[in-house]
Amino acid sequence: MELGQFSVGLKVKDIIKSKEFYETLGFIIDPKCGSIADKWLVLEKGTTVIGLFEGMFEANILTFNPPDVRAIEKHLKDNGIAFDTPTQGDSGPTHCVLKDPDDNSIMFDQF
Repeated sequence: MELGQFSVGLKVKDIIKSKEFYETLGFIIDPKCGSIADKWLVLEKGTTVIGLFEGMFEANILTFNPPDVRAIEKHLKDNGIAFDTPTQGDSGPTHCVLKDPDDNSIMFDQF
């Protein structure tokens, strides 16, 4: 089962302060993803990806970008895993969200 690129989405209080902090650690903004005005950004350092989200989520989110979200969803459902947000449609971009045993949100996002 291919999980794809991994990233963590962080709930932040101040997008500008968080951006500056992660830039100090060497992260660079991906200009194709988000903006200060939209209150979300994606930053990268090597293969590490962090999303910063102000006012969008209630908690931090672990995200995987697999090539086939629906196959992962089916595999997990077949193994008794419940979803908070199931996929939509039979093809094309979609996502699904579930909680791990410690109530952490995990999103599988295919775009």
